[in-house]
Amino acid sequence: MSTTAVLRSEWIKIRSVRSVIGSLIAVLLVTLAVTVLAFATVGQAEADNADAEPLFNAFYALNFGQIAAISFGATAISSEYLNGALRISLAAVPSRNLFYVAKMTLVGAPALVVGLVASFSAFLVGQMFMGKYAIGLGEPGALRAAFGGGIYLALMALFAAGLTVLLRSAVAVLSLLIPFILIVSFVVGDVAGGAAQYLPDRAGQLVLHQNPGGSLGPWSGLAVAATWAAAALLAGWCAIRRRDA
Repeated sequence: MSTTAVLRSEWIKIRSVRSVIGSLIAVLLVTLAVTVLAFATVGQAEADNADAEPLFNAFYALNFGQIAAISFGATAISSEYLNGALRISLAAVPSRNLFYVAKMTLVGAPALVVGLVASFSAFLVGQMFMGKYAIGLGEPGALRAAFGGGIYLALMALFAAGLTVLLRSAVAVLSLLIPFILIVSFVVGDVAGGAAQYLPDRAGQLVLHQNPGGSLGPWSGLAVAATWAAAALLAGWCAIRRRDA
């Protein structure tokens, strides 16, 4: 079976499962909804604070968009573990390497496209409510942050996808990652200090800062997040090669 045919069949799977395509669309919708709600209500008030970081604050909604990205990565994979679907998939594509690469490509590529749209949209829409505090893409670091935000969302989707192959359950992955990102990461950050910047979410979001502190820069932070995603993908690849379907 050719690579193109496998990619086509995997894309059909993704867009035909409502929960999967819905979570992908939610990356954009949630990001925009939170952006409008936050900036229309408290945007200018927050910008007037002495400690405000206008560029990082412009991407505040990505904190919620990443939850949808994680859900997309997990649900896109978990559908293979329902009702023996994985056995059928591997019967159609005997090469597990080809199947795995195609599957992850069809998670990463749509997540990147939607992530970039969500990131740029969040920035541009949010600034419409900022009045005299508005900044543009010409602001130092803004264009880098907008591109980096989209890449970050795609990396979180791939991170979740790799873990889902390893654990064979979207519920397990969502139960692990969402509390970690929303709660544990901040608690660990308060305790671990500078070491917390190497956590996947903390490191990846450094690209959204104009001048991130610590030992990691914007792109090196994103590289750390990419390393976490690569480790999860490698673990998933080892699992799918060794386990019975």
